[in-house]
Amino acid sequence: MKRLTVDTSQLEDKVVSIKRVTKVVKGGRNMRFTALVVVGDKNGLVGAGLGKAAEIPEAIRKGKEAATKNLIRVPIDENGSIPHDYMGKFGGASVLLKRSPEGTGVIAGGPVRNVLELAGYKNIRTKSLGSNNKHNVVLATIDGLSRLKTPEEVAKLRGVPVEQLIN
Repeated sequence: MKRLTVDTSQLEDKVVSIKRVTKVVKGGRNMRFTALVVVGDKNGLVGAGLGKAAEIPEAIRKGKEAATKNLIRVPIDENGSIPHDYMGKFGGASVLLKRSPEGTGVIAGGPVRNVLELAGYKNIRTKSLGSNNKHNVVLATIDGLSRLKTPEEVAKLRGVPVEQLIN
């Protein structure tokens, strides 16, 4: 996957979850925080990252930094939806992404909604299946979005004109 270079000032970020994690060592317990952060420009660019640190603000900053390094470009059609239905998978989590007509809105739960809104989708239906671990659900959503193909890409792969593909 090629790395995208973008202006980070246009990116919005959203913290999906903050967890306190503990490591038991000889002297007692080491408390740290992990922050799962999603960033996007609401125009087809989205990424997720995990940051770990002793303080919450530092964990969020690191998560945002990691997310900007993992940005992907996603296709958005003229309805503000996806080009076709797809099932994204990561670990035990699966997310079904369904194309929707104008006026549907974003029908998605928690972590999936954060990813889709920051990606810039206006009309989409989703169903989270399997694990409800927030980290895996976010990554399953991003996996599904990254594997979507536009009609132009499919036509090019098959070697046929787009008109023949759509009709």
